[in-house]
Amino acid sequence: MALSEKIIPSKAHIYLEGPRSRSSELRFAWRVFNQFIKGFRTLHFIGPCITVFGSARFNEEHPYYKAAREFGKRISDLGLTVMTGGGPGVMEAANRGAFENGGRSVGCNVHLPFEQKPNRYMDKWITFDHFFVRKVMLVKYSYAFIIMPGGFGTMDEFFETLTLVQTHTITQFPIVMFGKEHHQYLWEYIEHMAQEGTINRQDLSLVLLTDDIDEAISHIRTYIKDNYKLKRKKRRWWLFEKR
Repeated sequence: MALSEKIIPSKAHIYLEGPRSRSSELRFAWRVFNQFIKGFRTLHFIGPCITVFGSARFNEEHPYYKAAREFGKRISDLGLTVMTGGGPGVMEAANRGAFENGGRSVGCNVHLPFEQKPNRYMDKWITFDHFFVRKVMLVKYSYAFIIMPGGFGTMDEFFETLTLVQTHTITQFPIVMFGKEHHQYLWEYIEHMAQEGTINRQDLSLVLLTDDIDEAISHIRTYIKDNYKLKRKKRRWWLFEKR
């Protein structure tokens, strides 16, 4: 078997054929639109939220699982909803902390080849077909973002959220990166980018890097208290909106 045959998925030819038919593209656009509408209707009344990003691979004995669980509890103490990607690991821990504390806990899951299952500590969740739709929902309803240690997915979510804040595409909500030792080399590279002039040094202030949960929550609380008035949305019976 040739090397190319080993590394190219069996359905790769679909993406090498060039533009698909107009009807196919229309069906895809409609499926995406339907996912957004479903997400909006499911999540419209769940906020305001704080989204916790992080690895799906930590078990409940891991220090970062325990920290995320404490974050979930503290977020619920603020009267805010915990939002996660809805899966295991850090996501489960944050949802669990809020759920066990009597707070609101929601998740935005995604269909994966290995079937990431929703964790059991959520009051409400929705599963999306596309990562990009899921990421919009994880950002849209949140007033702050906590980045726990994680892998490629967590880094993708971190840098996309940071870019949105840095470019003022979304209001400058606070971003907390938890775990100094874990993120040491990443932070050094971000410092390097500032030295090289590819980002402004002031952009470093958009992220609080900390090992202290109290400091993180205080940072979020102060920012939200000083900048935002939280308003509850009214339900409209003719749109079949339920709690």
